[in-house]
Amino acid sequence: MNAFACPLVSPIDARQTVSPVRYLGRQPIVDAQRHLFGYRLVLGPGSSADPERATREMIDHWLMLLPEAQTRTLFVHCTRAALVEGLVTLLPAPVAVLGLLPEINPDPEVTACCDALRRQGYRLSLEGMLPDDPRTALLEFIDCVHFDFPSSNYDARHAIYRASAGRRFVAGNVATDLQVRLLLSEGCSLFHGPFYAQPSLAPSAAVPRNYLIYLKLLSALDREPADLRQVEKLVSADASLCYRLLRLANSALQAHPGAISTVREALLMVGDDAVRRMATVAIAGALSGDRSAALLELALSRARFCELLAPALPEDAAPMYLLGMISTLESLLEAPLHTILQSLPLRPEMKSALAGDGTRAALALDLVRSLEACDWNECQRLQRLLALRENDIAAHYIESLRWSSSMIATLAAQEKSA
Repeated sequence: MNAFACPLVSPIDARQTVSPVRYLGRQPIVDAQRHLFGYRLVLGPGSSADPERATREMIDHWLMLLPEAQTRTLFVHCTRAALVEGLVTLLPAPVAVLGLLPEINPDPEVTACCDALRRQGYRLSLEGMLPDDPRTALLEFIDCVHFDFPSSNYDARHAIYRASAGRRFVAGNVATDLQVRLLLSEGCSLFHGPFYAQPSLAPSAAVPRNYLIYLKLLSALDREPADLRQVEKLVSADASLCYRLLRLANSALQAHPGAISTVREALLMVGDDAVRRMATVAIAGALSGDRSAALLELALSRARFCELLAPALPEDAAPMYLLGMISTLESLLEAPLHTILQSLPLRPEMKSALAGDGTRAALALDLVRSLEACDWNECQRLQRLLALRENDIAAHYIESLRWSSSMIATLAAQEKSA
């Protein structure tokens, strides 16, 4: 290979075989205000133990299973071979951040490839940075430096800061807002971990009064069949919610002659299940306000995953969708779940599942939370308990990510055209 070039790989070369669907995690990377910066892709334990093959599988997953993700910044791990053989050039440069793994030695060939990739518009990060890391020789090409917060201490982190001055620091596996504030004071600006989905609330926090209408609407949607008259009344009483629902209905029924202009027409045209889905999307959009887009997307993807998993449990799809959505209200409303449930007259079995009663519905909720956290051991345990196949779980989760991304795009387009 030319020492000063990084070869381009054609998609045909890389797609001769398609990797089987395996667990795939997508962890949000956010700033201190929980604004979404991008996502970090993580392959589950079903991927090959060979790092080179694992990287190829990751790229396969990105290109073939998550095409919608190409509008978002995604961090993907890269091995030496993926760099020097040009495999990473299959990824779209505007949104890809190539994470150089710790085992990469900054030899002349790697250095030349990093230079070439930068010239092609790619951003690079150093993954798993440690003090005295030999990859500091590549810093002139590096945008971000990533380190694991739980395995670091004050001295180690400050050694990393000094060695990588001028770069953007990403702290991984951050669990609390207190840890975020500590890292922020040290100069770190990006974070991933469970903290972003944790509510920032006082133990006695109440549900804001202007949100009570959304809880009443969720209660009406929990009935079987849905109480459409009550749904119409509640939606019509909130201008923002009415607007969002009508826009979603018109988007869903583009072939319908003429525009849908009333809530009743929208409810009659789309049917119960679609009403639930559109109403909860509208509610989530209204509740999210200026919160992280990652939190809104989590609420929608969790609801959709529970709905897709329902037939295999077996459970009814509509209540499972609502179960997934309601499980995120603590973060969306910034109030304790037990306080929310006092204002939300749900069926007893729904409340029991939310409390973790060990039913199949509750275990499905545990499963999606484990997927979100990339806790693969817990995923496998729950997979066995539920007697499900890994491929089915992974396919449902990927589809839920696709669907939530499309809903976010629809909501964003509505906001722009408003």
